[in-house]
Amino acid sequence: MHKLSIMSRQQMDEIKIILTDIDDTITTDGSLKSSSYSALERLSDAGYIVIPVTGRCAGWCDHIARMWPVNGVVGENGAFFFSYNHQSKKMLHTYSQSEKERTNNKKTLQKIKKIVLDTIPGSALASDQDYRKTDLAIDFAEDVPRLSTSNIKEIVNIAIKAGATAKVSSIHVNCWIGNHNKLNTTIKTLQQNFGMIDSDLQKKVLFIGDSPNDSMMFGYFDQSVGVANVRDFMDEIDELPKYITSHHSGEGFVELANYLLDK
Repeated sequence: MHKLSIMSRQQMDEIKIILTDIDDTITTDGSLKSSSYSALERLSDAGYIVIPVTGRCAGWCDHIARMWPVNGVVGENGAFFFSYNHQSKKMLHTYSQSEKERTNNKKTLQKIKKIVLDTIPGSALASDQDYRKTDLAIDFAEDVPRLSTSNIKEIVNIAIKAGATAKVSSIHVNCWIGNHNKLNTTIKTLQQNFGMIDSDLQKKVLFIGDSPNDSMMFGYFDQSVGVANVRDFMDEIDELPKYITSHHSGEGFVELANYLLDK
């Protein structure tokens, strides 16, 4: 992982789209600081297309698409893309699965939930679970004392044995049924909604994140950045970011924004 200062001016000049994780990338210790929100706004005002790519729930993503200075949001680890047209006052909902598929998949997720909560002491449903459309989020660090690494791995194993995909963020284990993920939904969104062609993706797109569920994004994009706390997951991330900020969490996001805007 290289310092941001290694990124060339030519690379920075070609970047048009900023993809960003939310928890512990934009936020800091569970809070959205004014400096991070201001950085989002400054990037948007400068003409960058800004798209959060998150494991957070549909309820949050509806709010983010409407209220934040962003061009849309990929949520629930690639289950959908939401964007709000402020001129027509219409919300676009694009799902990776049909409503029938989502309903059927919930039956398997309910079984996983019961096994996890019955067998992993200290585990809990994520507080935003009621606002989710497609996945099951098990809290291991947000509103509960942090679980051990072995317990987190066991939650992942339970989900996989039941036929689900399971990814670890900085606070949740997200479980879902289907082939969608942050990366393939993001690529599809960039192509269909923003006119990106394959050759654009490596030059014009930058991703910033912090945790194991960002690994595919780190590996795919040439301009991938980790905030400094990505070092906490070094042994759990298959593909590390190419660059790393000096600062942690939201301050790292602000550092990146400043670096791009001050070029």
